[in-house]
Amino acid sequence: MHFWNSPQKGGNSFNTAPPQQDYFDALARYGATWVRLSYDKWQPERRDFLLGDADHYQGLPARDVAQLKTILDRAHAAGLKVVITPLSLPGMRWSQNNNGTFDDRLWQRREYWQQAAAFWRDLAGELKDHPAVAAYNLINEPAPEKHGGLAEHASPADMAAWYAREAGGTRDLPAFYEQLLKAIREVDALTPVMLDAGWYAAADAFSYWPQALTDARALYSVHMYEPYAATSAPNLKREKPYPYPGRVPFGGALQSWDAVRVAEYLRQPMQWAKRVGLPLNRLVVGEFGCMRQLPGCRQYLNDVLEVLDDTPVHWAFYSFREDTWDGMDYELGDAKLPWRYWQALEQGKPDPLPRGPTPLFEPILRRLAP
Repeated sequence: MHFWNSPQKGGNSFNTAPPQQDYFDALARYGATWVRLSYDKWQPERRDFLLGDADHYQGLPARDVAQLKTILDRAHAAGLKVVITPLSLPGMRWSQNNNGTFDDRLWQRREYWQQAAAFWRDLAGELKDHPAVAAYNLINEPAPEKHGGLAEHASPADMAAWYAREAGGTRDLPAFYEQLLKAIREVDALTPVMLDAGWYAAADAFSYWPQALTDARALYSVHMYEPYAATSAPNLKREKPYPYPGRVPFGGALQSWDAVRVAEYLRQPMQWAKRVGLPLNRLVVGEFGCMRQLPGCRQYLNDVLEVLDDTPVHWAFYSFREDTWDGMDYELGDAKLPWRYWQALEQGKPDPLPRGPTPLFEPILRRLAP
């Protein structure tokens, strides 16, 4: 847990191919200290990487475990700490691996809670002694509320009323985390855990948690893409994209979003932490970003980071050199990419474009620099 006592700054790795050594070396050279690593896009031994089959977990596939440890060795060689981040659990297959369909089974049936606990017990047993591992991020962007009757970005009062009804049931996210933690601590007493807020790790979704969890080695994570209607890929396809700063749909209404509104929104988990007695160095902004071709992207990145400047809150930008999606690859700047980039992608060849600092990447790089 000592690693997390001071602010740590890093990036997200959500690549389709397991990253090579030069990938981690490049991220470390920029000054990153950690990487949030997802493996769900990698080629699995069976249907789902590490899970075998998200429909029925029966143990860790040996080849997948060996592959993950090889990648952890590479990150360790670069001097980076790693947060292990599954996108799927039993009964909750990541939608992009599930024909684009949101999988709500985990939030309906206790049997999947038990399978998820068994999975994490097994994985913690395999990874607890690896020197690169800095935390287990138990699941990326859970959304038990999505089909549970709570509107996204509902008022704090509505969130609290919803949780009062659901507490103790299968959509009780804190209780789910407690069950997974109990299983992990049977085999690993020391490795920290990272817990995403509900509603896809929304920065306002810790507000209904009445307290922090009982485990003292827990970190609490939110993701920051709000206002999503402006920062996300669909906005680029609109005839007239929503601007940032500007008026953007959010929570069922048009709102003005600028640096002040970003700060107001992103300070909500800090206010929750203060209310429940949690030190701010236990908070993480595990992802933040915007589509690189949007005119306001650089300002947005800077506005988000200014909220975190001079705080002990940890962060990781999204994303670093994602190999099949250029949308938030800030080393590419804000221009359209040449044909040779797409041709190499189609042919499975290495990215042919030069990599390095760009004006778009500057707000992040300035803060990563040692």
